[in-house]
Amino acid sequence: MTKPLTLRAPAPAAAPGPAGGSGPQRSAPRRPRRAPALLSRAAVTGLLGLAALYTLLPMLWLLLSSTKSRQDLFGTNGFAPGHEFALLDNLGHLFRTDHGIYLRWIANTVLYAGGGALLATVFAVAAGYAFDKLAFPLKEKLFGFVLLGVMVPGTALAIPLYLLAARVGLVNTFAGVFLPGLVFPFGVYLARVFSAAYVPDEVLEAARMDGAGEFRAFCRIALPMLAPAFVTIFLFQFTQIWNSFFLPLVMLSDKDLFPVNLGLYVWYSSALSQGHPQDYLLAVVGSLVSVAPLVVLFLMLQRFWKSGMTAGAVK
Repeated sequence: MTKPLTLRAPAPAAAPGPAGGSGPQRSAPRRPRRAPALLSRAAVTGLLGLAALYTLLPMLWLLLSSTKSRQDLFGTNGFAPGHEFALLDNLGHLFRTDHGIYLRWIANTVLYAGGGALLATVFAVAAGYAFDKLAFPLKEKLFGFVLLGVMVPGTALAIPLYLLAARVGLVNTFAGVFLPGLVFPFGVYLARVFSAAYVPDEVLEAARMDGAGEFRAFCRIALPMLAPAFVTIFLFQFTQIWNSFFLPLVMLSDKDLFPVNLGLYVWYSSALSQGHPQDYLLAVVGSLVSVAPLVVLFLMLQRFWKSGMTAGAVK
């Protein structure tokens, strides 16, 4: 009995190797994709240079203008030095004007910004820690209201705050400007993020097992761990209160209570509307002096600020 024939498919021919023999064919290596032009090193460097110029040129103009006399201020180019170095004379005139009213404005601003930012940071860090580590009813819904407060700009609240202050008799008072600075919703949000990154739950649990209450655990254990967060939130709120303008504008009418920004605005408006060029020079020199505390504060606390800004970036 004959066996049936079975047809087999021919085996595929092996591709010739690099030396002409048979072997698997290697695919050609892919060429690396070129980075887009906007992400190239030169483009990024150029954008950073433009940002630096945008930031530093106003400061350079302010510094050069503060060294000029009144005649040179209006008779020379803004970025050209004056014929005489008059910075010391301008500073003396600034501090003597109106019986030293500028020094009082600086002192008011230090109280508004320094005291307000310190208390606001304590409240924000405590609230952020509570939102992160404690369990209480409606916690997430309350935190949603905090986030809603972050999205509302401060200028939109100036008029409602003025109306509330008028009801309780705080218009044209120190408290009318100081108390709103104690509320910092963005600081509460940052404090919760920092608490989740810096304070381990295991450490707090061990403290509770050793008999520490919640307040003691926060003050003795969590708060030292949150030192970078504390400095970061303090700098944010200090800068915000120091640069605040619209709320003091609608709340205050007494010159002795003005912060420095509002006082400089009064001098600048006087120079434009009443034709007092000496007030324009006072506004320029006063602006330079008002920037100096912010620069010094950031330089002193930049180590804590940098570590706080990178919290949670590396795990």
